[in-house]
Amino acid sequence: MLTVADILKTKGKNIFAVLPNSSVYDALTLMGEKNIGALMVIENDELKGIFSERDYARKVVLVNRNSRDTMISEIMTTTVITISPADSIEHCMELMSGKKIRHLPVADNGKVAGLISISDVVTAIIESQKETISYLHNYISQ
Repeated sequence: MLTVADILKTKGKNIFAVLPNSSVYDALTLMGEKNIGALMVIENDELKGIFSERDYARKVVLVNRNSRDTMISEIMTTTVITISPADSIEHCMELMSGKKIRHLPVADNGKVAGLISISDVVTAIIESQKETISYLHNYISQ
């Protein structure tokens, strides 16, 4: 069974984050540079929230706010669901589908250990299925 730890091994454990007092513009710049759709909001090694493209679209663009003058703390999602490295990929998929979220911060012993996206989960499932199909194909061919 695939776990979050398996995804982090493949993806890497890079943590991209901003402070709550960062501007939305600075956060968007970092997201563009790293080609990612969300950032964790971390202060003093504590996860304070998450900021995503969805937050930007709904809480800045649609209400005509200025991204240079708006602070992340004003619009970030503060109710954050976290997962652990030992959690299964199936559990992550259920959470993401059920809560309609695209990113899950990974916490290990109370410390932020990474962030996985729905794309990471789907990619891991596809790779696992390819391996299973290959194994079955080889088994049948013998």
